[in-house]
Amino acid sequence: MSYAVIRTYSGTGAKELFDLLERRKSDVDGLMRSIEGFESYALIRTDEGGTTITVCQDKAGTDESLQRAREWIAANASQIQAAPPAVSEGPVILQLSASEVPETTAAMPLPTAY
Repeated sequence: MSYAVIRTYSGTGAKELFDLLERRKSDVDGLMRSIEGFESYALIRTDEGGTTITVCQDKAGTDESLQRAREWIAANASQIQAAPPAVSEGPVILQLSASEVPETTAAMPLPTAY
């Protein structure tokens, strides 16, 4: 079962941190994709700063993503002094993607016009 971690940044330095993350998207891409068991990552800007969502094959992957995020921020954004994120994590119960069509849906006949 997949496992997800959500990091929500708000308060001091959060907007500046997300400005930097947006400018350094290629760094973030390389960092996250190199995690064993990586499945998906989203970087979302909010009015208060931003949220990241990482999904991996297991908790070990999301733990690694948390550690790498801390290290990257310490090395590249320590001058921003952003407040630590609120972290939520847990097993993924349902994950949908527009690019994936369930087998049962694909086998259904199309309606005919009357």
